[in-house]
Amino acid sequence: MSNIDNTALYKISYGLYALTTNDGARDNAMILNTAVQLPDTPLQLAVCINNNNYSCETVKKTRKMNLNCLDTRASFDVFKKFGFASGKDTDKLAGESFTRSENGLAVINEYSNAFISLTVESYLNLGTHTLFICRVSEAQNLGGEASMTYEYYHKNVKPKPAAKPAEKKRYV
Repeated sequence: MSNIDNTALYKISYGLYALTTNDGARDNAMILNTAVQLPDTPLQLAVCINNNNYSCETVKKTRKMNLNCLDTRASFDVFKKFGFASGKDTDKLAGESFTRSENGLAVINEYSNAFISLTVESYLNLGTHTLFICRVSEAQNLGGEASMTYEYYHKNVKPKPAAKPAEKKRYV
């Protein structure tokens, strides 16, 4: 099938999250769009992270992460800060106001409506990504703002490309 319109995938209703980790020396965060609830007994989530992300390496090492559910208050600056730089080189939580969950990881309260602390039970390398199967160890609602969905992000948060100037007609 060569007729694939990638924008059709934007219609899959999934949220955008700030995943927080700690490598043993400092906190880190990244933007994530792939988290799915699995069975409720035991309560589990699947989280998929690109293998090139420093957070993937950190999660494999520590076997824990927090999923901060971003809400519609999150500006594009949040996505730039957490998503456009590597945690290897950047202290992504510098200047951020956050608390800590029971697992010791950062909880970003300012533009999150919930957080879920996860403990990795197993993982599977999918080539470019790793799929983590996690047990929920803590979860709390933080506010009543609507969750940031991928569709909302594309329609309301992500800057639109600059319009190209109209081509001038030229005569030869």
